[in-house]
Amino acid sequence: MKKHDMCEVTCFDEEKVTRLKGNIENKNTLKVADLFKALSDDTRLKIAYALTLEKELCVCDVANIVGSTTATASHHLRHLRNIGITKYRKEGKLVFYSLDDDHVVQLIELAVTHQEEVEHRGESIK
Repeated sequence: MKKHDMCEVTCFDEEKVTRLKGNIENKNTLKVADLFKALSDDTRLKIAYALTLEKELCVCDVANIVGSTTATASHHLRHLRNIGITKYRKEGKLVFYSLDDDHVVQLIELAVTHQEEVEHRGESIK
């Protein structure tokens, strides 16, 4: 372990540590972690991103977009619904999914924009 990337004291600002620790403990970080875990799966992220672009998609269209079976797409969409990322409506034999709220849309759009900027910075360094 390299010593230059570690503090040489055990606590620098105890007041700040106590305040922030209490603030963090009052948030439901496990549910937030579940959101990021769900979106860390490449297929689920592709599905969520497609839903940011098109607002609502049928399960069979989602399957075609991400290159999976309808059963696989349905499984991923159900997982996203169970943790509160998507919602659905049924219309006859079709099931349409959309993102559940604008916060998820913003989160996905921000992450995609961030990655595009990182890639652009990398290209300009070369």
